[in-house]
Amino acid sequence: MPKITFLDHEGTAREVEAPEGLSVMEAAIRNDVPGIDADCGGACACSTCHVHVAEDWAERLPPMDPLEQDMLEFAFEPGPTSRLSCQIRITADLDGLVVRTPERQI
Repeated sequence: MPKITFLDHEGTAREVEAPEGLSVMEAAIRNDVPGIDADCGGACACSTCHVHVAEDWAERLPPMDPLEQDMLEFAFEPGPTSRLSCQIRITADLDGLVVRTPERQI
């Protein structure tokens, strides 16, 4: 199973294994990763699963669709590698993915 590392805003790392096909958000929720609120349950209707993807991984992800881009405008301190974790599907190619949760979700 692919492994995803979640870093919180203080730098604490939590590595989780997740089956392919789940979203990064679902992996976080199933593993009680703090910092992912997921208020809309993965419908891309809020920004409470916002993460900053590690720079070396950002270009490897599928591009954002316009809805995700719009929702990120509501995220807390979005940056150049910001993504909604509900929109990142886990595949074998994402084994080792590193994402950082923001200080807070809006």
